[in-house]
Amino acid sequence: MKLTAKILWGILLGLIVGLVLNFYFPDVFKPVNEYLFTPVGNLFLKAIKMIVVPLVFFSIAVGASGIADPKKLGRVGVKTVILYLATTAIAITIALGLANIIGPGKGVVVEKPKEALDIDEAPPVMETLLNIVPDNPINAMAEGNMLQVIFFALVFGIAMAFLGSKVNRVREFAEQANEVMMYMVQMLMKTVPYAAFALMAKAVGEAGLGMIGSMGLYMVTLLLALLLHMILVYGSLLKFVAKISPFQFYKKLFPAMEVAFTTGSSAAALPVTIECAEKGLKVPKSISSFVLPLGATINMDGTAIMQGVAAIFIAQLYGIPLTFGDQLLIILTATLASIGTAAVPSAGIVMLTIVFPTVGLPLEGLGIILGVDRLLDMSRTATNITGDAMVATIVAKTEGETVGVEEQAQTA
Repeated sequence: MKLTAKILWGILLGLIVGLVLNFYFPDVFKPVNEYLFTPVGNLFLKAIKMIVVPLVFFSIAVGASGIADPKKLGRVGVKTVILYLATTAIAITIALGLANIIGPGKGVVVEKPKEALDIDEAPPVMETLLNIVPDNPINAMAEGNMLQVIFFALVFGIAMAFLGSKVNRVREFAEQANEVMMYMVQMLMKTVPYAAFALMAKAVGEAGLGMIGSMGLYMVTLLLALLLHMILVYGSLLKFVAKISPFQFYKKLFPAMEVAFTTGSSAAALPVTIECAEKGLKVPKSISSFVLPLGATINMDGTAIMQGVAAIFIAQLYGIPLTFGDQLLIILTATLASIGTAAVPSAGIVMLTIVFPTVGLPLEGLGIILGVDRLLDMSRTATNITGDAMVATIVAKTEGETVGVEEQAQTA
C-alpha cells in the first residue's frame, strides 16, 4: 500500500475511533488517550523537533550558497529572488486575511497542553527584528530560536559562495548533511500514518463532532487562499508585467501542474516545469535553468499560505489571541522559512515547527493539521510550481525576451 493510502486510512480510522470513544465510551477514552494516543503523538512531535534545526540550517545554507553564487548574481538573480520573496509575503498575507475573516477554528475549544497554558506576550516587532541576529548561533540552535538559526544559515551560505573553491570541503559536507536530513525526513514520513491515527483520534476524542466541521472549514479557507493567490497575484503579474494571457499561461503549464498535484513534490515536477516553460511559454533556457531549480528550493507560496492559515486555525482552536504584531511575525518567519522548505511531499508540516513556537502556538496543533495535510499538499504544490514558472516568465520578459508570442497572436 502506498504511503498516501496508509495516511488516509490512518486519518479515517483515527476519526472513527475518536468519534466512537467521544460519543459512547468517554470513560474509556481517558486511559486510552493517556497511554496510547498521547504517547504515540508525542513521539512523532519529538522526532520532528529532533530534526528541524539541522534540517533548516543545512537546507538554507546550501540554498543560500547557490543563490549567492557570484556567477549567477546580477540582474536575473536579483529580480528572481525579489519576486520569489515578494510573492511569498503576499501569499501569506492573503492567507492570514482570509483565515481571520472566515475563522475556521472558532466555535470549537481544544484543551491547551499544560506547557502552553502560560504564554508570554509576544515582544514588539522591532525587538524581534533586532533579535534575528544571534549573540551565539550554537545557543540559538540549542534553544530552537528558528529566526536566529535561519539568519545564521543564510550568512553562512553566502560566505561559502563567495569563498568559492577555498571551502569546497565545507560545501560538500553541508550538501551531504542536507541529503542526510532529507533522508531522515523521508524516514519520518513513513511513521505518519500511525501518528495521524493517534493524533486524529486524540483531537476528535477530545473535541467531538465539532472538530470535523472546523477541519472542513480549514480546508475550504486554504483552498480559497490558494485560488485567490493564483488568480489575483499571478494573473495580474502575467497580464500587466509579462503582457501575456493568464489563461494561455495556465493552459501551457497544465502538464506540470498535473504532475505537481499528483506527486506533491516540486522537485519531482521540475523536469516537466522546465519543459513547459521553455517549449510552451518560450522562456529561454539560460533563464529557466536558473530560475526554476532555484524556485523549487526557495519559492513556496502554497506552503506559506498553508502556514498562515494553519497558524490562525490552531490559535483559534486553542483560544490563543494573535496580535497584529504576532501576525506580522508570522509573515516574516514563514517567508524566511520557505527558503528552507524541502521540495518533497508534506515537508511544509516540518516547517510549521518554525512558525508555531515563534508566536507561542503549541506543536500539538500539528496533529490536527496533519489529519488533512496530505490532501491539501497536492494543491499547494501545484501553486508552488506555478509561481516558479510565473517568475521565470516575468524575468524573461523584463530581460527583453519575447515570451508567449504565439499565444498573444492567437488571442489578438
